[in-house]
Amino acid sequence: MLITFSDFTSIPVLWLQIAIAAIWVLLILLIAWLVNRFADEPEIVRKIVHIGTGNVILIAWWLDIPANVGITASILASAITLLSYRLPILPGINSVGRQSLGTFFYSVSFGILVACFWYLQQPQYAALGILIMTWGDGLAALIGQRFGTHKYKIFGTQKSWEGSLTMMLVSYFISSLILVGTQGNSWQIWPISLMVAFIATALEAVSFLGIDNLTVPLGSAALAFYLSQLILN
Repeated sequence: MLITFSDFTSIPVLWLQIAIAAIWVLLILLIAWLVNRFADEPEIVRKIVHIGTGNVILIAWWLDIPANVGITASILASAITLLSYRLPILPGINSVGRQSLGTFFYSVSFGILVACFWYLQQPQYAALGILIMTWGDGLAALIGQRFGTHKYKIFGTQKSWEGSLTMMLVSYFISSLILVGTQGNSWQIWPISLMVAFIATALEAVSFLGIDNLTVPLGSAALAFYLSQLILN
């Protein structure tokens, strides 16, 4: 049977929004599954999911998906990730017994940021925090593991200066891009973005048990919002 455009217009807008976001997440999970199936690169699999699913915040922002949808999705994802630490629900993403709650904190941070900044009608700050976590932290880990020859330790956790520099640069780029896109190109944007990038990098450096997936997005978003309200308005 031929499907026409009118068939899609009859679907409620909310369900179309949810479907688009769900399709994106499922696509990322499919790519991760294929990589996990045919390549022995567990860290690459985790970063595909870490970075790829984070971009759903842009879909939620652009489509103006209601806050209650994002919060509900966060609660469900958090419950699934907690179970996955004991059961092989997400093979290749979590290892059973893995000493990190990063995936859980990742899901929780979505719900908190959506609840806060959708309510304030400032969704760009939720996107800023999530994207700094996903792209900044994700690329920092990959660069640090592959090219990080200059190591340092904080609270018993080993990091690399190469990874931290990557975190700083990516965070600065994301913060600048979002703030310029929503606030306009003023000189105050650049020092605000630099401060946000510095704090995000510091939070990532002192993390343990994956808590940076909570502290980095919340800290970055809160600081960007506070400084923007203080300086730009």
